[in-house]
Amino acid sequence: MKKIKYYYNTHTLRYEKLVTPLRVKLLRVFGFISAALVSSALIIWVYTSFVPRAIDKETELKYEAIKDNYSTLAAKTKTLQQQMAELEKRDNDVYRSIFEANPLSDSARTKAVEKSKEIAKVNLLKEDELGLEIAKTLNNITARIAYQFQSYDAIEKLINNQETKMASIPAIQPVSNQQLTRIASGFGMRIHPIYGIAKMHSGLDFTAPQGTPIYATGDGIVTTAGVGTGTGNHVIINHGYGYETEYMHMVRIKATVGKQVKRGEVIGWVGSTGASTGPHCHYEVHINGSPVDPVYFFFNDLNAEQYDRVLKIAATGSAKSFD
Repeated sequence: MKKIKYYYNTHTLRYEKLVTPLRVKLLRVFGFISAALVSSALIIWVYTSFVPRAIDKETELKYEAIKDNYSTLAAKTKTLQQQMAELEKRDNDVYRSIFEANPLSDSARTKAVEKSKEIAKVNLLKEDELGLEIAKTLNNITARIAYQFQSYDAIEKLINNQETKMASIPAIQPVSNQQLTRIASGFGMRIHPIYGIAKMHSGLDFTAPQGTPIYATGDGIVTTAGVGTGTGNHVIINHGYGYETEYMHMVRIKATVGKQVKRGEVIGWVGSTGASTGPHCHYEVHINGSPVDPVYFFFNDLNAEQYDRVLKIAATGSAKSFD
């Protein structure tokens, strides 16, 4: 049963039934609802601010794991960068120096990195800053490694070229001279035996019986094989790399123009043709068109002691000559 409330009316001095106006009822309802909403909002805010959710905890744990993995990857990429820098330095300072090749500039390597197609893949990771940074670093290293492989391919070609060069450089004596007794005249000024005047002797004279084989002192191509006025029967070999050798006064020539010859191959035989006073081989070495002392090009034939003896023989024999 609904309770009926009364109040004492001081004007009428009677108890009268309490009637609540509709406006007051509505205000009370509105006040209750407002208080409930404010209280609920406050409770929700306190809960979300100070009470972590399970999903938030899981996310935080995953983020911490990602940070740890990133630190590990960052350390590894730093090590890779240091190793890559060492390889690039060794490339420039060691490998290319050995083969007299120009070092690669840093700008060339940087340009190769910028052109790498992997950069397009990196741009897809914009929402993941850690992943983006790692990807950029690894992309940089990948591009540098690829460019370094190209450099090593070039160095490999230089190595192969160097083997050819070493085989082409004159490195033996043109006639057999195991006892080191056949050098008669050294490189330098002396009195010409025929003309009787001081003249530059631009090679070495090797005395030997007529018919003694004459050998090519390095790989090359025969550019001249014929008779000259003073040189007699002579052969000129172009070894490439600026080197050229000449063999004079042969009794007979075996080599032909255009022939590819190998070091140690017989190209003719000792004689005394041309301006010569006796059987011998006048031997010259030219570098870029200028004659140099051939005595410095016998390193495949002689040990240190023999080389010292040859130097002394060539020096003491520079006053006499057969041509």
